[in-house]
Amino acid sequence: MQKISNLRRRHKVLIANRGEIAIRILQACRSLGLDFVCVYTKEDRESEHCTLALKYGGKKALYRISSYLDANEIFAVADDAGATAIHPGYGFFAEDFRFARRVVQRSRKLIFIGPSWRVIKELGDKINTKRLARRLDVPTVPGSDKPIFNDLEAEELARSLFEFQEKQGIENPVILVKASAGGGGMGIEEVNDLDRFRTVLRRIKSYAKRQFRDEGVLIEQRIFDFNHLEVQIVADRNGNVVHFGTRNCTIQSIGRQKRIEVAPGFYPEKIRYAFDAKKVLDDIVKYSLRMAKEVGYDNVGTWEWIISPTGHPFLMEVNTRIQVENGVSAIISKVRDKEVDLIREQIRLALGEPLRYTQKDINFDGVGIEYRILAEDPEDRFTPWVGRIEKFSWTEAPWVKVYTQVPTNRPYEIPTEFDPNLALAIIWGKDLDQAIERGKRFLNDLILEGKDKNGQPLKSNIKFLLSKTDDLLKF
Repeated sequence: MQKISNLRRRHKVLIANRGEIAIRILQACRSLGLDFVCVYTKEDRESEHCTLALKYGGKKALYRISSYLDANEIFAVADDAGATAIHPGYGFFAEDFRFARRVVQRSRKLIFIGPSWRVIKELGDKINTKRLARRLDVPTVPGSDKPIFNDLEAEELARSLFEFQEKQGIENPVILVKASAGGGGMGIEEVNDLDRFRTVLRRIKSYAKRQFRDEGVLIEQRIFDFNHLEVQIVADRNGNVVHFGTRNCTIQSIGRQKRIEVAPGFYPEKIRYAFDAKKVLDDIVKYSLRMAKEVGYDNVGTWEWIISPTGHPFLMEVNTRIQVENGVSAIISKVRDKEVDLIREQIRLALGEPLRYTQKDINFDGVGIEYRILAEDPEDRFTPWVGRIEKFSWTEAPWVKVYTQVPTNRPYEIPTEFDPNLALAIIWGKDLDQAIERGKRFLNDLILEGKDKNGQPLKSNIKFLLSKTDDLLKF
C-alpha cells in the first residue's frame, strides 16, 4: 500500500473538461490524494468547477484557455502546471485516439486517463467493431460489415435481411441503404420492398460517388421500437476485466439525446416482458466481457446495445470513455460492501494500479435512476433555453446525489456555447417502486427558476422527466 501511495503522490492530473464532469474528476482526484489542475474558458468563468478548483487547489490550480478543443493549449497548460496525466472527461478529446496517442508519445510524455490509443482507434471504428463482434459470435445489427460495390451482392443481402425480419414476425420489414463514406446522416434511405431497393441502391450509389467519390454502400436492418441498454466495463492493464452491470437509456429527446438512465437495464422482478429479460441482461454482459478481453481493454468503457421488442440484442457501438451516466451504475454497486466511484477507479487504473478485486467481490443492490436536468423546452422539440438562473435548490436526502456546475448561492448565466445541461440527479431505491417514488419526490421538490432577456420564465425538462418516471423500464 505504501508503494501505491507513493505512486499517487508523484502525479498531478490536468482536468481537460468543464461542468459537472470536471467537478467529479476533481473530487475523485482529492479522494485519491492526487494534485490536480483545471482549465476554463471565459464563458465558464462562473462555473462551480472554477470555484472548487480555487477552493481546493489555489490560484495555481486554475488556468484560463481559449477553447477546450485546442490541444496545443491543453498541453501548454499541462507543461506549465507540471501535470503528469490528462483526464479528458467525456466529449472533447475523450475518444480522439490521435490526441490520446499524442499524450503518451510527445517529448514530455503524459498519462492518458482512458483506454490506450490503440484500443480507442480499434473500437472507435464502427466497421472494425462490427467485424470484431461477428468474429466472436457477438450479435450485431444484421447487415453488411464492409462497403458493398456489387449490385448482385447488395440485392442478395437485402433479400436475406427481408427474409430474416419476416422470420422474426416483423410485419413490415425495413432495411437501410447507406453510403459507406461520409457521415452526419447523409446518403441514407429506408426501403420496405425488394423492387424499390434496386431503385434506391442506384440512387444512393450515384449520390455517394458524386459526394464522396466512393459508391460503396452499407445495408442494414432497420430496428424499430427498441430499448437502448448499456454494459459498464472496468479493466486494468494486467488483463483483468469486470462489469458493473447494465443500464437502460431508452428515455431520450427527439434528437436521440439521453434524458433518464436506469440501472439495472430491465426489472423482471416486477415488470413482465415478452422475452426472458434476465437472460438478455446476462447475454449482453457476457458478450461485452468477451469483446473487452479479446481487444485487451484497459480502462472504463461502455458497450451499447439495441434490444428488439422480441428480446434480440444487437451490439450498437462501444464508447471508449467514462460516460455521463456512470454514476447510476455506481449507486447500485458495491465492492466488498463499499461504495464505488467509477471515475476514481478510472484514474487509479490509468495510473497503473491493479484492479484488486474480482467479479465475485462486486454486489448489486437496489435500483438507480439518473435524471439529466436541462434548460430546454420539450414541447418545442427540446429547443435549448437561454437565460439566467436565479434560484436552484433541492431537498437533500441520503438517497440522492446531485452533480452540477450551477451555483446555488448566486445567479448564473447559462453559457450558450455548450449544451444546456444543468445538473445530474442520481436517485437510489431498494427496489423500482421506491426509486420511482423518491425520483418523483425529488423532481417535485426541485426549485429551478430564472428568466431570459425578455423577462420570460425559464423552461426546463423537469415536467418531461416526471411524465416518464412511472413507466421506467417498461418495454
